Amino acid sequence: MNEPILFALLLSFFAGAATAVGGVLAFIVKRENLAALAVGLGLSAGVMIYVSFMELLPQGALSLTKQLGDRPGQWLSTGLFFGGILIAWGIDYFLPSHHVQMHTFDPADKLKRVGLVTAIVLAVHNFPEGLATFMATLKSPALGISVGVAVALHNIPEGIAVALPVFHATGSRKQAFAYSVLSGLAEPIGALMGFLLLRHFLHETVFGVLFALIAGLMVYIALDELLPTAHEYGEGHHVIWGVIGGMGVMAVSLLIFS
Repeated sequence: MNEPILFALLLSFFAGAATAVGGVLAFIVKRENLAALAVGLGLSAGVMIYVSFMELLPQGALSLTKQLGDRPGQWLSTGLFFGGILIAWGIDYFLPSHHVQMHTFDPADKLKRVGLVTAIVLAVHNFPEGLATFMATLKSPALGISVGVAVALHNIPEGIAVALPVFHATGSRKQAFAYSVLSGLAEPIGALMGFLLLRHFLHETVFGVLFALIAGLMVYIALDELLPTAHEYGEGHHVIWGVIGGMGVMAVSLLIFS
C-alpha cells in the first residue's frame, strides 16, 4: 500500500476516532452544562458548512468542468450537490429517529435503546463521511486534512449522543465508551470499502461527482441535525458564535494547509 493511500486511511481513522473523544466527554461534562454542547454543535456545523461551500463543491465543479466543459460541469455539480442532500434526507427518512433528549432521563431500558439506535444510525452516517475524508485526501492532502478536521469535530458530539444515554441506562462507562467507539469505526470502514470498490475508477470525473455529492450530504447534516439540536440545548447566541468560530477555524486551517 503506497503512502498517499495509507495516509488517507489513517486520516479517516482519526476522524472516526473522534467519537471516542465524545464518549469520554460524556463522563466529564455535567449534564446541566448544555451551553458547552450547544457551542460544540454550532462549531461542528460551521466547519461542515464552510468546507462544503468553500472547498468540496468548488473542487467538484472544477473537476467536472475540466472533463465535461464549463456549462455541463457546472450544471452536473449543482445537481449532484442537491442529490447529496436528497441522499442524506433518504437516510434520515428510512432510519429511525436518533434524536436524544438530554434534559430528562426515562427508564433504563428505553435509554439504552436510544443509545443503541443512535450508534447504529450514526454508523450509517459515518460511512459516507469516511469515504469523503479518504477521497479528499487522495485528491489533495491539504483538502483531506480540512475534511478530516471537519468530520472529527462533527463526531465529538456524536460520541456524546451515543455514550450519555447508554451510561445513564447501564451505569457502565466501559459499555458506553465501547458503543461510541464502534459507531465511529464506520469511518475507516467506509474509506477502505470505497477504495476497494473505486480504486480502478479514480479519475477526475469520479472525484468531481463524489465531492459534489459529499458537499450536499455535509450541508444537510449541519442544517438538519446539528443546528436544530444546538438550538434546543443552548441560547441562540451560543449557537451562532459556535458556527462563526467553526467557520473561522476551518478558514484558517485551509489557509495554513493549502
